[in-house]
Amino acid sequence: MNKSLTLLLALVLLPFSVSSETVVRISDPEHWEPKALSAYVGQTVTFSVPFYVCDNSSGLTVAPRRLYSPTNQELPGSDEYEALRVLNSEKYPTLSGVSGYHRMGERIHNLRVRVNSTTSLTYVSGTWVGNSRLEMQEGPNMAHLDMYGKHQLLVCGFNLEYYLTEAFDPYSSMGPDDSEEHQLQREKVGQALTLINADLFGFVEVQQGPGALREIAQDLTTHTGRRFDYVTDGSAVDGTYTKSGYVYCSDVIEPVYPMVEVEAVVKHRKKIMLFRVRETGEQFIFSINHFKAKSGSASGLDADQGDGQGLYNSSRKREAQEVLARCQTFAQSVSDPDILIMGDLNAYAKEDPITTFTRAGLYDLHRYCHADSSYSYTFHGQAGYLDHAICSPSLLRQVTGMTAFHINSDENDRYTYDKSNDGTMFRCSDHDPVIVGLALDSTRTSIPEVYVNSLEVLTNRQNIIIRNADKPEYPAWVRMVSVDGRELLFTDIHTDEYEVALPTAAGVYIVIVYAGNQQVYRSKVIVP
Repeated sequence: MNKSLTLLLALVLLPFSVSSETVVRISDPEHWEPKALSAYVGQTVTFSVPFYVCDNSSGLTVAPRRLYSPTNQELPGSDEYEALRVLNSEKYPTLSGVSGYHRMGERIHNLRVRVNSTTSLTYVSGTWVGNSRLEMQEGPNMAHLDMYGKHQLLVCGFNLEYYLTEAFDPYSSMGPDDSEEHQLQREKVGQALTLINADLFGFVEVQQGPGALREIAQDLTTHTGRRFDYVTDGSAVDGTYTKSGYVYCSDVIEPVYPMVEVEAVVKHRKKIMLFRVRETGEQFIFSINHFKAKSGSASGLDADQGDGQGLYNSSRKREAQEVLARCQTFAQSVSDPDILIMGDLNAYAKEDPITTFTRAGLYDLHRYCHADSSYSYTFHGQAGYLDHAICSPSLLRQVTGMTAFHINSDENDRYTYDKSNDGTMFRCSDHDPVIVGLALDSTRTSIPEVYVNSLEVLTNRQNIIIRNADKPEYPAWVRMVSVDGRELLFTDIHTDEYEVALPTAAGVYIVIVYAGNQQVYRSKVIVP
C-alpha cells in the first residue's frame, strides 16, 4: 500500500468531533415556555441567561425566571392575572445530577445541560450564584434597611408557625408534638431572632397566654445582652389556638397603654399599640395582625370566587377595613398619624385586603422599596408576600428601608424542627421575617413638588440618564431590579446628570429613584 493511500485511510478512521457548543438564546425570560426545549432534545446545550431554582421540594425545578404568585403581581381576575396563571401552570423542567443542597432562588449562570425532554434536564456544569445559606448567615441585608439613610430603630414582623411551649398535641398538625420538638423549635427561632436583633418584634402564631412571649423575651435577653420584655395581654385561652403579640427591647422602647384588640372574624390576632422611643420621645403606632387563612370550606361571599384570592377573601377584606378604621381612630386619639401595620395578612399584594389599605392612601413597603421583586413565602414553587409592612404617609418619610430575610421561604420543608434534627435557624418557620428600618423624626417633611417635577429620567438604547436629582439636602439613589427579583444596581447619584448603563440582556427591568426618604420615580424599561 502506498503512503498516500495509508494517509487517506488514517484520516477516514479518525474519530469525528464537533468543537461548537449549542447555545440556547432566550430573548424573553419572562414569557419563556418549556416547550421551547423540544428543539434540543438529545443535545447538550448552554443557556444564554441564568436559570433559577423555583422549587426544591422534590428535586430541583428550574426556569429562566423566578415564578411569582399571580395575585402578587397582577390584579385578581384581570387578563394579566390569567396570563400569568396559565404561564405558571406550565410543567417546568427538573434538573437532575446536581450535588449538594440548593435553595429556591439560587441562580445558575452559564448552565450547561443534557436535554432529555421538555421536562427533564441533566446537569453538566454551571456557576451557582446568590441566595445561599452562607449569605443568609451574614444576617439581613442592611443595605435594604438603610436605603434612605441610617436606621435608628428596627421593627420585625414574624409568623413563627405556632410557637408552642406547653399543652402539646401529637395529633395536631400545628406546632411541636412534645417538649423535645419545642426545644429544637426554640433553638432555631432563637438563632434567627438573635441575628435579626430588632428593637421591636410583632409575632404571629404564638401560643395564647404569656408563656410563649415570656420565653422569647428571656431568650433574646440572654443571647443579645439587651433587655427584652413582652406586652402582656392576659392569660386566658379563648377562640383560636394562636395569637399575635409584642416583644420589645426595654432599653430602647416602651409600650404606651392601652392596647387595642380588633376582634373582627377571629380573636386575639389583630392588635394595635403605641410605642415610644425612650431617648427621643418619638412614638408611632404599631399594629400586628394575622388575618383569616385561605384553608377550610366556606360559602357565600367567602367561597372561592375563581379570581385567585381563594377562600375567605371577603372576611379578610372585612378584617382589613376594621384594622384600618381602628388604626385611624387610635391615631386621632393619641394625636400621632404615624402608623405601621405588619403581619401575615394571608393575602398577596394585589388582593382586596391589601388594596383596602393602599387605596386609602397607605404605602405597601414591599412594593415601595423593592418593586416587583419582593417575597416572604413560597407555595408550590411560586413566590409572593403574605407578610406585609404597610405604613401611613407621615411614617413613610421616616422609613429608611425594609427587607424580607429569606431564611425560611426558600428552604426545603424537611429542615423544620418536627422533621429533622437540624439545629440551624433555617426553616424555623414557613414564613420569612419582614424587617423595617425607622429613623423617627416627627419634624421630617416630604420632598417639595418642585424637586419632583424638576427630576428628569431619560432612556436610550444603552443608558438611563437622570437629571436634577443631586441635591445636598436630599441625598439620592438609583436602583435597578429585574422583574424576576435580581438586584442589578443600587448606587448613589452624585452628579446633576447621572448615567446608568442598561443591561445588555433582553428583558424587562424596573428603575427606581429615591431622594431623601422618598421614592420619587419608578418605571419599567424594556431592553429588546
